[in-house]
Amino acid sequence: MAEQYDVIVLGSGPGGYVAAIRAAQLGLKTAIVERENLGGICLNWGCIPTKALLRSAEVFHQMQHAKAYGLSATGVTADLAAVVARSRGVAKQLNQGVTHLMKKNKVAVHMGVGKILKPGTLEVTGEKGKETLTAKHIIVATGARARDLPFAKADGNKIWTYRHAMTPKEMPTKLLVIGSGAIGIEFASFYNDLGAKVTVVEMMDRIVPVEDKDVSTFLEKALTKQGMNILTGTGVDGITTTATGIKAKIKGKDGKVTEEDFSHVIVAVGVIANTENIGLEEVGIKTERGIIAIDEHGRTAVKGIWAIGDVTPGPWLAHKASHEGVTAAEAIAKELGNKEVHPHGLDRNNIPGCTYCHPQIASVGLTEAKAKEAGYEVKVGNFPFIGNGKAIALGEPEGFIKTVFDAKTGELLGAHMIGAEVTELIQGYVVGKTLETTEKELMQTVFAHPTLSEMMHESVLSAYGRAIHF
Repeated sequence: MAEQYDVIVLGSGPGGYVAAIRAAQLGLKTAIVERENLGGICLNWGCIPTKALLRSAEVFHQMQHAKAYGLSATGVTADLAAVVARSRGVAKQLNQGVTHLMKKNKVAVHMGVGKILKPGTLEVTGEKGKETLTAKHIIVATGARARDLPFAKADGNKIWTYRHAMTPKEMPTKLLVIGSGAIGIEFASFYNDLGAKVTVVEMMDRIVPVEDKDVSTFLEKALTKQGMNILTGTGVDGITTTATGIKAKIKGKDGKVTEEDFSHVIVAVGVIANTENIGLEEVGIKTERGIIAIDEHGRTAVKGIWAIGDVTPGPWLAHKASHEGVTAAEAIAKELGNKEVHPHGLDRNNIPGCTYCHPQIASVGLTEAKAKEAGYEVKVGNFPFIGNGKAIALGEPEGFIKTVFDAKTGELLGAHMIGAEVTELIQGYVVGKTLETTEKELMQTVFAHPTLSEMMHESVLSAYGRAIHF
């Protein structure tokens, strides 16, 4: 007889496991199905272990510049194997943490490959052979994988995806990174700090193209200063593996194609949703470029089947997936009769984005250009790190904070940052946007001194011609 649940979650990434916990908290009998590792890509092969790698690179960078702080550090070297081992240890610890959370919340875990047979029925092929599970509701949270280039199929040897780049067999000497989104730029920053000669190729006219143009311009200058070769408006036409590495055909802005040798290449040109072979077609759920259409609470076109995270419209970020997981779980509980829950749809304008390169990038809401395209008359504030006492004391005077307001209403439309610790600072503006703050509330807020957060205040003041320290 099939095991019966209120909710089955297919996939245990930051969307899936959070959805399962919230469903269990609401008194629903819940199961989760996972084919590989609890915690999914983010925890095991993405967000968390990459930050561990980048932290090692950051410490190494600071040690090499110890003299600037009145310190002496000689003979400093990087042990790549040890750096990777630390990163894997962090991932293992958090994987065990999710395992504990499943037990604590009494979520049944079924390890194996799941496939929806019909609404309410899911088959798992795994450690127990074939199991049939039934539930009133199924949440699809199967995530995404790295996109391949047809002429650069990842082999784990010289041609890498982000996953290979996290556990390298050897240190690249001359590295080509194709794509300058968050993943590409983070690995470019990591390997550059560890001593590789890095070239970044981006087809668009600027790197990190989803960010505000001022941020892109500043980052390109900063990375070039660090020794990277940045090629924008440029594509890679072909890659050939050689005895010593790879040979890349690079097509420049002028249309000319040149060949250059590299030891390794990282392909970072986006992700593809894992929506194949999980039974969607059989139950009548169509996808567009692998993406499942959902309503504001995660419902698909088929009653009783929900979707969250990277299989749904972007942005494809872990925290967006987690939020969607909570929303879907609460909406399911409401459908099952819980009158105490009041799920709220997700406002994608209030989702922050963070890139952990050196310097860091963080943003929320509309860029200046997007705000103008949307018809807003804007007021824009900008405050540089060099005007902040804490940034100078930290030895981190490079960067800025930019704010975009609706000139008519004072609504905070967007905030864009580049510099030290901005991935932590951005949350202040996210809270402000969520609470629908205006410039008046932000101006009247007291910011502690000395902190980097004071620049957030100054940027707001700057938009209205009132900046104090610059």
